Amino acid sequence: MAPRGVVDLRGRTDSAVRLAYPANAAVVVAGLPGSGKSTLLRAWSPAATVLDPRATRTAFEARMPDWLPYKAYRPWARLRHMGLIRAEMRRGRPVLIHDCGSRAWLRRWLARTANRSGRPVHMVVLDVGPHEALSGQHARRRLASPRVFGIHQRGLARLLARVERDGLSATPGISSMVLLDRTVRDLRATSVRFDGRPPRTQDPRGTI
Repeated sequence: MAPRGVVDLRGRTDSAVRLAYPANAAVVVAGLPGSGKSTLLRAWSPAATVLDPRATRTAFEARMPDWLPYKAYRPWARLRHMGLIRAEMRRGRPVLIHDCGSRAWLRRWLARTANRSGRPVHMVVLDVGPHEALSGQHARRRLASPRVFGIHQRGLARLLARVERDGLSATPGISSMVLLDRTVRDLRATSVRFDGRPPRTQDPRGTI
């Protein structure tokens, strides 16, 4: 399937999910902390360069004194991560971007940055719900604070509500959005590829 528009695959269990994007696409994998973004990106990483803000944070933490909290240098870590995204966009290779999807300003920035490099931007959103996401955090022993988790939960809920109501016009600059839930995410046959082939006709059952 070469996604176009909003493709809702939540609840689908009848077949594997294989997504195909253009060779120069930037695909944002979004969802709440603990929703399984990192697991999905690891499975997809042979197909493209993965850009994960946690790697930038870890690099900063290694250089900072233990007593200095992350929030003190978070703006610089964020700017560094955005710089890495901009540099990778210019290289032309396919990229997978780890993001919570809750910040409209960041989606706009990604779209503008990709547009300057002649790239299409697509999104894959893991809509697993807050209880499943919190369980995922505990299983991975990476806990977001209640305040941070609440911010992301509200932001992602606003995005999904607008997409349900207005389609892709709610996300300017985004070429497609695929909605997955836990069932589809956990399918071992879920895969992605990047090539220059023209899109095939997709299953209308998954399109809204």
